[in-house]
Amino acid sequence: MSPARLKCCVVAYATLERQYLWRVELPQGASVGDALAAARAMSPEVEARWEDAEVGIFGARCSRDHVPEDGDRIEIYRPLANDPKQARRERVRRLRGRAATLVRRRGR
Repeated sequence: MSPARLKCCVVAYATLERQYLWRVELPQGASVGDALAAARAMSPEVEARWEDAEVGIFGARCSRDHVPEDGDRIEIYRPLANDPKQARRERVRRLRGRAATLVRRRGR
């Protein structure tokens, strides 16, 4: 009887100060949630949102019951401080306001 094959995945989490990477070995049928539990057990002092944060594999969001492949990078996402779309809209609105002011001044 041969031993059960394991797969290796990397769990990644980043804060503003530091990036964390945990290499975890899992049974073939293990899920993303299992990988997160293994990483959490390795570093219980890290205050990630282990239970409710969005997760993904190589930048593509997935569910916690998804079964990753050997070598996958499982990422724990933090919520954005600012919505990039809204920040861009505000920046464009300010620039358009300045441009309109310059046009009015030149027209005098």
